[in-house]
Amino acid sequence: MNWKLLLGRMNGKALAAPGLVVMILALMILPVPSFILDIFFSFNIALSIIVLLTALYTVRPLEFMAFPAVLLMTTMLRLSLNVASTRVVLTNGHTGPDAAGKVIEAFGHFLIGGNYLIGVVVFVILTVINFVVVTKGAGRIAEVGARFALDAMPGKQMAIDADLNAGLIGEAEARKRRTEVSQEAEFYGAMDGASKYVRGDAVAGIVVTVVNLVGGLLVGMLQHDLPFNRAVETYTLLAIGDGLVAQIPSLIISLAAGAVVSRVANDQDVSAQLINQLFLKPQVLYITAGIVGSMGLIPGMPNLAFLLLALLIGGCGYYVPKLLAREGPAEAAAAAAAAPPPAPEQEEASWQDVSPIQALGLEVGYRLISLVNTSQDGELLRRIKGIRKKFAQEVGFLPPPVHIRDNLELPPSGYRITLKGVEIGSGESHPGQFMAINPGMVSGPLPGQPVTDPAFGLPAVWIDANMRDQAQSMGYTVVDAGTVVATHLNHLLAQNAAELLGRQELQALIDHLSKESPKLLEDLVPKLLPLSTLQKVLQNLLSEGVHIRDMQTIVETLIEHAAMSQDAYSLTAAVRVALGRAIVQEIVPGQQELPVMTLDHRLERLLLQALQTGGAEGGGIEPGLAETLVNQTVQASQLQEQMGYTPVLLVPAPLRAMLARFLRRTLPQLKVLSHAELPDSRTIKVTHLVGA
Repeated sequence: MNWKLLLGRMNGKALAAPGLVVMILALMILPVPSFILDIFFSFNIALSIIVLLTALYTVRPLEFMAFPAVLLMTTMLRLSLNVASTRVVLTNGHTGPDAAGKVIEAFGHFLIGGNYLIGVVVFVILTVINFVVVTKGAGRIAEVGARFALDAMPGKQMAIDADLNAGLIGEAEARKRRTEVSQEAEFYGAMDGASKYVRGDAVAGIVVTVVNLVGGLLVGMLQHDLPFNRAVETYTLLAIGDGLVAQIPSLIISLAAGAVVSRVANDQDVSAQLINQLFLKPQVLYITAGIVGSMGLIPGMPNLAFLLLALLIGGCGYYVPKLLAREGPAEAAAAAAAAPPPAPEQEEASWQDVSPIQALGLEVGYRLISLVNTSQDGELLRRIKGIRKKFAQEVGFLPPPVHIRDNLELPPSGYRITLKGVEIGSGESHPGQFMAINPGMVSGPLPGQPVTDPAFGLPAVWIDANMRDQAQSMGYTVVDAGTVVATHLNHLLAQNAAELLGRQELQALIDHLSKESPKLLEDLVPKLLPLSTLQKVLQNLLSEGVHIRDMQTIVETLIEHAAMSQDAYSLTAAVRVALGRAIVQEIVPGQQELPVMTLDHRLERLLLQALQTGGAEGGGIEPGLAETLVNQTVQASQLQEQMGYTPVLLVPAPLRAMLARFLRRTLPQLKVLSHAELPDSRTIKVTHLVGA
């Protein structure tokens, strides 16, 4: 071990706290001469005065963050001095009043003044003032302050986040302000606990004084054969002096604690606040001077004292505001001279003012902050990570990260999901409660707040946690608050997968695939197809719920057909044929029979004619025919769902793209397939004929 390096690191500051602890333990365990006791008692008084003045001249409580630890250390120092002085009093008290040192003797003579009963009464009054008035009040204020600081902590953090999101402060300033909010809550919490030390110290002072008095009388009369009068005189002086030496610093420290926790923080210390707020209004001083002067004119009153005091208060009312008014401009001028030149009122606009819109956003009310707070291990954050991972595994690309922030404009339990700055979903979630969703086969109703499941639109009820088991036994699907938001987000990600595949996500997908099949992508992009066409093809697939996990098949198909056509819709149709087996497998797993709806041959012929005249978008469909097509498709889809089948419409290949886009808005759950997309191994079962 490098001892020189270790000793270099252990400077004076590092040794201060351990040295104080060693000193406290030494005072409790080792016998201490009376001369050393005088030094420590004097140091204790000086230390308490330093603490009080520091508290009075502190502008903000956080400037004296060490105060709770100081309370603990000073309390233990006083108690250790009580133990050391008790040992000396009981051991050498029979030798005279100076047995425990000059400090105890001086304080005892000063307080007692020759009358032991008066000394005891005065000491008890001082102790009661410290214990009942100062310490109890400071402890109550610290308790309430800690509670208020903890309650206000979420609101302060949201205000900081709002300022940061609005661009009023930078990241460093936000981090600094968050640290201050956390430190303020910790400070008041520590003060709430530390105030108990001060109250315990006051009780210990009374007990130690009684022990010194009773024990001293017993030791003096039984062991040293002192007469009763002399024993009472000696040990009363020593006990009261010892108690007073401990109680005066304790009272000063209690005043410091009260001054720290009871003040309202601004840019002035306690002295400046008292002067500016007590003596700044001359009318108050004039009225006070008139009342005191009137009392001085009453016969029998101490007229001289009251009249002099009235003149003094009236003079303060006349001169102090003028004096403060003269000092104000001088201080303002000095501050202006020392301050840097003011910044221009408004800076020129720059590109830094243009903030990019996040692709995916989740905004929450303040009651949902705990679900997304990293310091509180928010469960929703873990769920969002799992959602993105599951999406990447199932759909075939990594979606953009979800940008989470609080929004004070939302209801306390509300949330909003945005896509490129536009709201795509919203709802409410109540932490501590559960949503019981009715899947359609429940045995009865539940008491609670009726709502609609934000993800799938099913009827639901918010219930208390103690009803969770009952709801599950009745057939409800019960989920917690975090799952409600996560499920809604997952559902919206699947619905908007096409818009989530931006140029940046596509490039990341290409870079990932290039590591496994570099030659395959080099032959396609940009030799045969531009990147924008590839993006459009993949978005077309995603918009119809077709996953793009099988990128090898997609790229090989595009390479095969790109030389013949550069149209994104034609290429999408070719890719769908190549992915037909996977598309059908997604609808009906296994080798089961595929139930489908088909078009009547007359309706099919009319739609082919409309396609030739109106183009692939379906703009040539006559309005009456379009309405009939939609109504009959809706009816057929409902009947197929009632039979337990997924709605599937089987049409000729030229009509598939047009009908898929035309019916998507009305029937988002409908799957439109072409005959060419069906694998040879699958058999079909026609359940309904649309347009018959």
